[in-house]
Amino acid sequence: MKKQIAIVAGGDSSEYGISLRSAAGIYSFLDKEKYNITIVCLRGNDWRAQVAEDEWVAIDKNDFSYTHNGEKHAFDFAYITIHGTPGENGVLQGYLDMIGLPYSCCGVLAAAMTFNKYTCNHYLKGFGVKVAESVLLRKSDNGYRVSDIVDAVGLPCFIKTNVGGSSFGVTKVKTLEEVEPAIEKAFAEGDEVICEAFMKGIEITCGVYKTKNKAVAFPITEVVTSNEFFDYDAKYNGQVDEITPARIPDEVRDKVQAMTLKIYDILGCKGIIRVDYILTEGWTINLLEVNTTPGMTATSFIPQQVRAVGLDIKDVLTDIIEDQL
Repeated sequence: MKKQIAIVAGGDSSEYGISLRSAAGIYSFLDKEKYNITIVCLRGNDWRAQVAEDEWVAIDKNDFSYTHNGEKHAFDFAYITIHGTPGENGVLQGYLDMIGLPYSCCGVLAAAMTFNKYTCNHYLKGFGVKVAESVLLRKSDNGYRVSDIVDAVGLPCFIKTNVGGSSFGVTKVKTLEEVEPAIEKAFAEGDEVICEAFMKGIEITCGVYKTKNKAVAFPITEVVTSNEFFDYDAKYNGQVDEITPARIPDEVRDKVQAMTLKIYDILGCKGIIRVDYILTEGWTINLLEVNTTPGMTATSFIPQQVRAVGLDIKDVLTDIIEDQL
């Protein structure tokens, strides 16, 4: 019998719509001869399974099943493609662990850590990974001084939510006067804000995955945009050139791939991850962030990299699913 796969999308962040696009991408990639596939959308307490084009039924949270036409349907595996809470920060993973349903991505600890950029970067810094200078702000703190932030990270700098994706609430700040509005904008996306030093260089991203039997590092993508930075319009409205493989020396490529696989092991990741870097002067490799539920539309980085290495994304996703079953 075919295995029953739930593609779990939606979530409670501003990246809800992007998650649904990733779900559609994964649905198109998965092997329909091997799996029966259902898209499940989560939004707050409203969890629903799509049983027809315009028909959704409620998920029973006791066991993540649904009932349709009097018949109960359970799942064998959850492919999580929520960008933000609760699918990227470990909350959903904890629930799935409790009910015993295997899933595609990192477990609770790795998901929670990577979702918090400040915590993740400083943890990896202890393993010799280079990161930007940064300052963490919390809504619960007793305020902040703009001058202290600028003294710590300099100008220009990036101000963004610390507990969300990098598509919303991000500002490249160039003057003292821009700092406070940028912080308020970032706080609209979550309760923590990270202020990071600007690093001038080449932005790249590298995807990897591991199974019990192999480790695969994909070709590296170079990200070139005429925008101030790789913002929402660059990511999703085509205002970017994504060059795979990246125009970097082979020895730098090898170091980036090796570092990405090392980060995978340090954090205890599962499934596909994508790690973003800045290459500064002298081909110094600097970590930007770790993505444990990377975008999976047809034009997203991971499918691009899979095609560039001559693999079939269908086979890659099958690898990930079968490794957990």
